[in-house]
Amino acid sequence: MPLTTRLLPFVVMCALAGTAFAQKPAAAPKTAPEVTIPTEEKPTPYDGQLLRLAEILGSVHYLRTLCGADSADWRTSMQTLLDAETVNEPQRRERLTASFNRGYRAFAAVHTSCTPAARTAEERYRNEGATLAGEIAARYGN
Repeated sequence: MPLTTRLLPFVVMCALAGTAFAQKPAAAPKTAPEVTIPTEEKPTPYDGQLLRLAEILGSVHYLRTLCGADSADWRTSMQTLLDAETVNEPQRRERLTASFNRGYRAFAAVHTSCTPAARTAEERYRNEGATLAGEIAARYGN
């Protein structure tokens, strides 16, 4: 933001400081709060696959964190998926989020330390997720 823009409120305040007002300035008219009306949720033909993908992302996110690898990308991928797929569809967003959390909790209940089984599960889930994402994109992508 240019310096003049940042200083403008300060300049206006200083200019008005010496001005006497006979009346209080009129309050700004209240504007109605913006209301976003959710559109009617229409199930997509790939919702089942998308729910599975969200669950896989949650599982991989937990397992990567457990084994000390950088796992922020998996949560970011989920957020990107939510932002792209659930605009004005809160119920669909909730279902995808619940699926991600279910995947995360499923492994959190079983694995408390990084074991060879946890590493194997993480690799298998990553492969399944890549295959699933590729299938969804190839079949339903633009």
